[in-house]
Amino acid sequence: MKMDAKQLIAAAAAARESSVSPYSKFKVGAALLTRAGQIVGGANVESASYGLTCCAERVALFKALTSGEKDFMAIAVVARCAKGPMPCGACRQLLAEYAPKAKVFIADTAALHRVRAFTMKSLLPSAFVLVP
Repeated sequence: MKMDAKQLIAAAAAARESSVSPYSKFKVGAALLTRAGQIVGGANVESASYGLTCCAERVALFKALTSGEKDFMAIAVVARCAKGPMPCGACRQLLAEYAPKAKVFIADTAALHRVRAFTMKSLLPSAFVLVP
C-alpha cells in the first residue's frame, strides 16, 4: 500500500467536520491508514467534564481496533492552529502501543499543503510498552 500523506490529510480534514466540540469549538480530525489501505477517520468529542473528552486520534484508533484492524502505516491529524495540532501524551502512548511504526502527519487546516511528518519513536522515544 502506497502512503499518500496529502490524501490522508484530506481524510483527516473531512473527519474534522464530525467534531463534537461545543465547549472549546476546537475541531480536530484524524485519519488512520491501515496496511490494507483502509482509512479510518475520527474527530474529537468533548465533555463538560474535560477529562472525559476524547481526542480525534484516539477515536480513530479505537474505531479501527474494534473493527479488527491491527496493522497501521500512518495517521494524519489536522486542526486550525499554527503548524497543526500535535498529539497529546495519551494519544502518543496509545499510538506507540498499537501503531508503533506509523508515520504521523500534522497540518493546520488553514494550510493543508504544509505537512509536517514525524515517527512515533521521535514523538515518544521511551514509550511504556509491555512485551508479550
